[in-house]
Amino acid sequence: MFSNPDFWVLVAFVIFVALVWKPAGKAIAGVLDGHAAKVRLQLEEARRLREDAQRMLAEYQRKQAEALSEAEAIVAHAKAEAERIRANGEAELAQQIARRRQLALDRIAQSEAQALAEVRAATVEAAMAATRQLIVENLDRTTADKLIDQAAAELPQRLH
Repeated sequence: MFSNPDFWVLVAFVIFVALVWKPAGKAIAGVLDGHAAKVRLQLEEARRLREDAQRMLAEYQRKQAEALSEAEAIVAHAKAEAERIRANGEAELAQQIARRRQLALDRIAQSEAQALAEVRAATVEAAMAATRQLIVENLDRTTADKLIDQAAAELPQRLH
């Protein structure tokens, strides 16, 4: 056994492995620990980025909800304003119609009054013409003089 070279190669190999095992194990463990630390840092960074993304998503969703509610408020305000404008327009239209109706009624009344005045004037003129004609045909000289004297006597009383 001690003279067998295979035995000595095995012993040398075992000694070599024993001597190299501890530093190689430390080196391998160091590499693995370094890699594990990198992976841990990357996982921590990914977790932090995920939390940031979730915070940003929540903020954007909140902003979107605020914008949506603001848009709904604007639409409601616009509808209310449109309704108010429509109501004002209807009221103004009703007032204009009432004013125009009243103006038309006033014009009709004025036209009626003017027509009535014209009819009265024509009636008075016709009556005066008929009276003149009757007086000219039926009045004699002495009666005419008597009527003139009577009118002259009543004139001072009528002027006061």
